[in-house]
Amino acid sequence: MGLTGVVNDWLATLSTDQRAQAMFRFDDPERSVWAYTPGDRLGLALRDMRPEQRAAALGVVDVTMSVRGARELRDVMALEKILGAIERDEGRSDWLRRDPERYWFAVFGDPGDRGGHTPWMWRVGGHHVAISMTVVDDRVIASAPSFLGANPAIIPNGARAGERTLTGEETLARELVIGLPETARATAIVDPVAPPDILTTNAARADGARVPRGIVHADMPGDAQVRLEALIRYYLGRAPDHIAADEWRRAVADDIAETSFAWAGPLEPGRGHYYAVRGPRFLIEYDNTQNGANHIHAVWRDLANDWGEDLLAAHYRTGHRSPRPG
Repeated sequence: MGLTGVVNDWLATLSTDQRAQAMFRFDDPERSVWAYTPGDRLGLALRDMRPEQRAAALGVVDVTMSVRGARELRDVMALEKILGAIERDEGRSDWLRRDPERYWFAVFGDPGDRGGHTPWMWRVGGHHVAISMTVVDDRVIASAPSFLGANPAIIPNGARAGERTLTGEETLARELVIGLPETARATAIVDPVAPPDILTTNAARADGARVPRGIVHADMPGDAQVRLEALIRYYLGRAPDHIAADEWRRAVADDIAETSFAWAGPLEPGRGHYYAVRGPRFLIEYDNTQNGANHIHAVWRDLANDWGEDLLAAHYRTGHRSPRPG
């Protein structure tokens, strides 16, 4: 079953009041609002769903993400219990806000409108999760922004001590920068100190000029070029293979020679570090600096097509009507 069918199956389980919370007009400004910090979101929270509704909502995750991506999203959500216990033991009064059911699902537009070719978007958001898919004719035309984070990235104690969430984002980038020849590494490392967070924040539109440039793909030796491409594909690999392949062809492939990699901070594991991968059409940012370098933020942005804006414009130019405000 395609994404449209799975989302409609979830919506069919909801009461009238729940649908009112979960559904928005496609042109609602909320569609381009996202956050990765703790706090409430608009939409319908898992905690406000019955068990079968939660299962259906998470079934949407399984269709819109790869096997690895869906597993990582669940792992990030589950970390809320671990983080809550850590904060409780530290004596923090607000530790109860850490709840794996405080994740909100929302639909923008009408996935049931099969005859009008109208676009719609699905979103799940909460602490360290901001995933959206923009759809036309049951085809995903945008999978960005895509944010996952982890705190703690490595569980420090207890029965699960040593378990790690979001491993590839750090491992692949560290292998890339360490494997560079000395002169190339000197160009790639732009600062001995990492910034405290991703530089583009959660802006509705990412400003690629805010991130450092470092060394470009064309100036890397062949093995480093392969590692950089693998790192980019790893971020795209949060989505199923066919979506990742579409995103690579549209946003990455033609401009790979101009794509840059920049690292800030020490190279040793366990110390605060940051990197950015920047192409003419896309941006990746990663930081692991907070909580003793045990707190990851990792985001994929499409500089032209976040929220599907670029492909939607082309869709409307072919004669389809743009959604009208109510």
